[in-house]
Amino acid sequence: MRASLIQIAVNEGESVEARRRRAASSVRDRAGAADLVVLPELWTTGAFAFEEFGTAAEPLRGPTYEAMAKAASDASVWLHAGSVPERDRDGTLYNTSLVFSPDGDLAAAYRKIHRFGFDKGEAVLMGAGRDLVTVRLPETTLGVATCYDLRFPELFRGLVDAGAETFVVPAGWPERRRSHWTLLAQARAVENQAFVLACATAGTHAGVPQAGHSIVVDPWGEVLAQAGADEEVLTVEFDPAKVARTREQFPALKDRVLGVEVPRR
Repeated sequence: MRASLIQIAVNEGESVEARRRRAASSVRDRAGAADLVVLPELWTTGAFAFEEFGTAAEPLRGPTYEAMAKAASDASVWLHAGSVPERDRDGTLYNTSLVFSPDGDLAAAYRKIHRFGFDKGEAVLMGAGRDLVTVRLPETTLGVATCYDLRFPELFRGLVDAGAETFVVPAGWPERRRSHWTLLAQARAVENQAFVLACATAGTHAGVPQAGHSIVVDPWGEVLAQAGADEEVLTVEFDPAKVARTREQFPALKDRVLGVEVPRR
């Protein structure tokens, strides 16, 4: 299976519509080169551009949904379109990820459960999701998480219990904590014996330098590929069957004793 992680730079002064066009073009460029394409978190605004969340928020099936559905269909790829600020019918904002099939149909939507910012930013401006989300592809089952979720291992255990074999994690991760980004991606892969595909933004937005360094990790914690700091497309070929082999060869998951009840769908 081939995956392309599109490490977009959220350029200052660029309109949301221009970012949509650029992202859609990048997805279409992956036609024939990838089975799964992944975009970063909040690439229409920037993950730290808090003041833009409200003005850029869309209904679920808004302009970004339409553009990404068409791009997935045009390229005939599975597309994790990163996340966008979603405005629900009751006015609540969510950090919502969209996953499309190669036909352009919505395969899943995930509202980020763990909101970053403590007592400011996303944590107070956006609502929290409640549901774990998996997506069945022909080759593997994706478990969907977003950025700050990476720090909460119980979420990933819940995804494993729901059948996940490959975690897809879009992010807007700051450069000052880049070492955590790599460490946590490897930890989530090792402890769950799963692939991790983590796609971050590049550049600087809202005055916050971004980590970049999108990464693909295998079930043994080996880094298969990692991007640099600048905008680029990271493409890697991996064998989803390695998850089952790893779990059979080293059946640590069977020795779990403690568990956490979480909602799932």
